[in-house]
Amino acid sequence: MRKLIHGGTIVNEGQSFSGAIVIEGNQIADIITEQEAPRGNFDEIIDATGCFVLPGVIDTHVHFREPGMEDKANIESESRAAAFGGVTSFFEMPNTSPQTTTIEALNDKFERAQRSSHINYSFFFGATNANSETIKQLDKHCVPGVKLFMGASTGNMLVDRRNALESIFATAAAEGLPVMTHCEDSGIISDNMKKAKSLYGDDPDIIHHHEIRSEEACIQSSKLAVELALKHKTHLHIAHLSTAKELDLLQQPHVRDFVTMEAVIAHLYFTNDDYATKRALIKCNPSVKTAHDRTELRRALADGRITTVATDHAPHLLSQKQGGCASATSGMPMVQFSLPTMLELVDNGIIGIERLVDLMAHAPARLFQISQRGFLRKGYRADIAIVKPNTAWTVSEENIQSKCKWSPMQGHQYNWKVMHTLCNGAHILDVDRFDTDYRGEQLHFRDENI
Repeated sequence: MRKLIHGGTIVNEGQSFSGAIVIEGNQIADIITEQEAPRGNFDEIIDATGCFVLPGVIDTHVHFREPGMEDKANIESESRAAAFGGVTSFFEMPNTSPQTTTIEALNDKFERAQRSSHINYSFFFGATNANSETIKQLDKHCVPGVKLFMGASTGNMLVDRRNALESIFATAAAEGLPVMTHCEDSGIISDNMKKAKSLYGDDPDIIHHHEIRSEEACIQSSKLAVELALKHKTHLHIAHLSTAKELDLLQQPHVRDFVTMEAVIAHLYFTNDDYATKRALIKCNPSVKTAHDRTELRRALADGRITTVATDHAPHLLSQKQGGCASATSGMPMVQFSLPTMLELVDNGIIGIERLVDLMAHAPARLFQISQRGFLRKGYRADIAIVKPNTAWTVSEENIQSKCKWSPMQGHQYNWKVMHTLCNGAHILDVDRFDTDYRGEQLHFRDENI
């Protein structure tokens, strides 16, 4: 089929301009400037007047809970939620059940996604204390990289042996695979929890979560990760950065040659003051920190110290989000709301829309060397999000697409709305109409330079 998107402002590779995009099949066939009139016959014409036409968002950090936790979410439901948010590709994390720490478990996830994912997909391989040899067997064209939990988190995938850490970093470097780390020091967290329980009881109030999952726990773990990356010349991508002080690690000599950093929506939007009203709905690991930390993270979006923005989308049943620091589960569903939230930061002057596109599409494609995606270019897959400003809508249970049917953004009014999402040229979201039959493609990596 031949499609035309016209009338909108195209945002791509640092520029915003009026123009049109021609799609043939699953690829972008042409990008036409304002001065040129679109020619030819089209099977579908999408009028983007008053809208911004962006590369589809690549969310490099999600938990879709399948297999093993389908009561909370599954690949079908969460990929649908992603598409409603202008997300056209995702990387899913390995702490499912079974964990994605064997080739068999990895292949099972690819098979599941082929059957049920509405958008493009891939999966991180999970590191353990004993599986560094398996990393050598990975097809580096099929996985984005290795996920390493350097602190206790959901799924008990903590890697805490120094010799195992050395082996993982060395093996990943030799195989040309990046290592994405969850950096929190479990010993510090454990000590902090004991102190909190002695002061506040067996289930400390949620307002103490950022004291337990503390700044120090993050910094000490990130320091170790950077040390190992520099030693082994491994590409390290530190996930969900939550503190201002971790940004200082980039000032060390040669660190930026090997280390990149990710911010997620939770730490860019909320602060510890929000625990008073949002309670455990914003409990996540690492914890939401102070207003100062949020300010510095936002500043790092603009000046380039933060490389990518993702969500760490992590749905739970609402009943599991009740209680305090010891009992409430950590994680929040955000994949549907990441693009509108970042566009809100654009409205607030934190970043420009061109920088947003770099953080959420271009940079993920460059960093993980995703083939033929992340940019609006001739010959690339037609993964496109069309968003409209000054279009108020309010998050409610009725329009939340995640299976868990709640979000910390519930009741929030956005002024940007995702009007259309195209995945591989397929028009899967047309205002509020969704194509439930479409299935995305498996992502490929390192096939060519971007």
